[in-house]
Amino acid sequence: MSSERARASSDRAAPDPASFLSGDAGDVTDPWRRAKRIAGELAFDAIDTLAGTRRAAARLARNTPSRDVLVTGVYRPGSQLAAALPALHSETHDVRLAFGAMGASYGPLEPHTVAHDLTGGKFENLNRVLAAAPAADSAPVSAADWLLVVDDDVRLPGAFLDRLVAVCEAFRLDLAQPAQTLRSHSAWKVTRRRPASLVRETRFVEIGPVTAFSRRATAALLPFPDLRYGWGLDLHWSAIAGRRGWRLGVVDAVPVRHETGVVGASYQLGAAESEAASFLAEREYLPSAQAGDVLATHRRASG
Repeated sequence: MSSERARASSDRAAPDPASFLSGDAGDVTDPWRRAKRIAGELAFDAIDTLAGTRRAAARLARNTPSRDVLVTGVYRPGSQLAAALPALHSETHDVRLAFGAMGASYGPLEPHTVAHDLTGGKFENLNRVLAAAPAADSAPVSAADWLLVVDDDVRLPGAFLDRLVAVCEAFRLDLAQPAQTLRSHSAWKVTRRRPASLVRETRFVEIGPVTAFSRRATAALLPFPDLRYGWGLDLHWSAIAGRRGWRLGVVDAVPVRHETGVVGASYQLGAAESEAASFLAEREYLPSAQAGDVLATHRRASG
């Protein structure tokens, strides 16, 4: 293929699954594998302390101007989202929280829940939540400087929002995600944490467990397609980003833990694959073989 992006039209056969699947189940449940990943995390923590990557992210956060940030997501009963609220607090930015509940709202999430009894897929539900999200000074959702979509099964480090936004601003990213710990269940190897790295510029940003959209990315990508599973959507985003000259990145300085649910454990993998093939048959997308490309690794707080 001569282009970096795969293009398919509606009159062609569905794309080969190998062109959009990661090829990695991302399962870290095996005890020996998990033990090795825990040891790796300890080693990475030591390396990052010596390299000062987290201190660099903290310095950037202190110097980043105030931004309008909308945080959204959908949660199920018994989710971990309530525990993530302190990490989504900010002393600098104007943060609005708008969540949807697959059932009734509860506890500390209740004041921030704008939609209830959701029954659709992730992106169908997110569209409903965003339609009900409170506006800032009567401005639409697309006017927010940053939109953060947060899954309900992720654990966030302290000062998460301030540091993530600061790194995204400093390196002029349009689509970004925090790296995932080595112990996380992640289907894409490029999203796993790398040591002594503040942020890596990439061709690809995953649909979860946390995705950050700049204002211009939000304006171009919303509303989300009404997909139940969303496989392949991130590869489509990557193709749009490449064509428009956007910068994408994985922020290693704020690794998140996505360790409770194995990828695809709560739904039918065959249905997710079929949906992706149908969706991508009519759209441009970055081939999965290129999703792991790292264009640049930044170890200091200067882009």
